[in-house]
Amino acid sequence: MTTKSDKSRLLIIDDEANMRHMLSTVLKKTGYSVETAADGAEGLEMIQQSQFDFILCDIKMPKMDGMKFLELSRDRIGAATVIMMSAYGNIDTAIEAMKSGAYDYISKPFKTDEVYLTLKKAEERERLKTENRLLKERLKKIEGDYNFGKMVAKSKAMQAVFQLANRAAQYKTTVLILGDSGTGKELIARGIHYGGTRAGGPLIPVNCGGIPESLLESELFGYKKGAFTGADRDKKGLFQEAGGGTIFLDEIGELPLALQVKLLRVLQENEVRPLGDSKSLQIDVRVIAATSKKLEDEIKKGSFREDLYYRLNVMTVRLPSLCERIEDIPLLCQHFIGRFNETLGRDISGVAPDAMSRLLEYHWPGNVRQLENAIERAMVIADDSLLLPEHFAAELNSNNRHPRMETVFEGLSIKNAQKVIERKLIAQALEETGGNRTQAARLLEISHPSLLSKIKIYGIDL
Repeated sequence: MTTKSDKSRLLIIDDEANMRHMLSTVLKKTGYSVETAADGAEGLEMIQQSQFDFILCDIKMPKMDGMKFLELSRDRIGAATVIMMSAYGNIDTAIEAMKSGAYDYISKPFKTDEVYLTLKKAEERERLKTENRLLKERLKKIEGDYNFGKMVAKSKAMQAVFQLANRAAQYKTTVLILGDSGTGKELIARGIHYGGTRAGGPLIPVNCGGIPESLLESELFGYKKGAFTGADRDKKGLFQEAGGGTIFLDEIGELPLALQVKLLRVLQENEVRPLGDSKSLQIDVRVIAATSKKLEDEIKKGSFREDLYYRLNVMTVRLPSLCERIEDIPLLCQHFIGRFNETLGRDISGVAPDAMSRLLEYHWPGNVRQLENAIERAMVIADDSLLLPEHFAAELNSNNRHPRMETVFEGLSIKNAQKVIERKLIAQALEETGGNRTQAARLLEISHPSLLSKIKIYGIDL
C-alpha cells in the first residue's frame, strides 16, 4: 500500500473494540491520523472538539446508532466525508444513510483493503471537488478581470474598449459603436446600459435595417388615433417606451434620410412628435447607435447626414475584428464551451492544441459570432471531451486563413523562431511605452537587466 504524504484525520466509530483496534492499526500504517469512539454519542463529542477529514461509522451500536449520529452530526462535521459500516442485513439502512448525506458504505465482514480503497476513492472525490471549486474560482476571476457585460476578452485592444465603455456607462452621453458584423456591438450596448445609472430603466433595441421604411417612423415615434388607416388607437413609440432607459439604434447607417432629419431633432430637443399629433412630447432617453458601415463614406455618397453623424458621434467605441485580437480566441473558446456545456448538456473540456493552433490561423470574417457558431457546431458533433480539428472542418478547410508559421520563419529551428518573436515583442513593448525600458520590462514580464541585455543582443534602436 502507498504511504500518504499528508496525514488525513480519521475518526472510527464502532462499538466493537476489536474492530476499532484492527482498523486503527491498519489505517495508521497507511498514513492516517486515527482516533476512535465506542458509539455515536462519544463520536458526537469528539467532532465537537476536533475537525476530521473522514469518519468511518458503524450503523448498529448501543446508546446511539449510526443513523442517529448522522442525523445529529449534520451541522457539525463540516467537510468531513462519512462512510458507513453495515452488516449484510443492514444494506437498506446503509442506502438510507447515503440519502441522508453519507458518502458510501462498506458491508461487514470486509477485508482491510476494501476499507482502504473506499477511503482512497473518497479522497479522490474530495480532490476533484477541490480542483473543480478552484477552477470555478479561477474562471470567475478571469471573467471578472476580462469581461464587460457578457463579453470576455483579455487583449489590449478590447481592454481599452471595455475601459471606454465603462466610462460611457456612467453618463447619458450619446454613444456611437462602430465595428464589423459579428464583433459584438449589441453586447457592448447592453453592457453600457446595464453597467450604468440607467440599468433600472428599459433597454429597447431597434434594428433600423430590419423594419420596413413605411413602418419605421410610427414604430420609433408612435402615432395618434386616426393618424392613418388602421390607426384605431394611440400608440407609444419606441422612444417613449425607452423612457428613463436606453434606446439602441442598431445599423443606424440603414436609416432613411427622411427619418434622419427627425432623429436629429430628437437628439437636439429631447422630444418626439407622434404621427398625427400637433404637439411634441418630452422624453428622457439615452441613445446608443451602432453601424458596420463607414459613415464618412455614406456622407460622401449623400446617404447619411453629416449633422446627424456629428450629433451621434459624441463618444465613439470602435470594436476591432477578431483577426485583430487573436489572443482572445482561446478565452472566447473556453467561454463558449462553458455556456454550451450547460445549454447542450455536454461535458466538453476544451479545444485540442492542434485544433487551437489552426483556429488561431483562421481569419474569422464573421468575427466573434462566427467563432461562437463554430464552437456550438463542433460541440454538437464531437464524440470526445476535446474538440478536434475535424470538428471545425468548415473553418479549417477554408482558404481564409492567416499565413502558417513556416511562411513566417525560415527553417524549423525553435531557437531562431524564438529570437524573431522576442525581438518583435521587445520592439513593440518599447514602442508602446515610448522607450521607457522599466515599463517595457514590466509589460514583457522580464527583469530590467534582462531587457537591457536582449536590446543589446538584438541590436534594437531606441
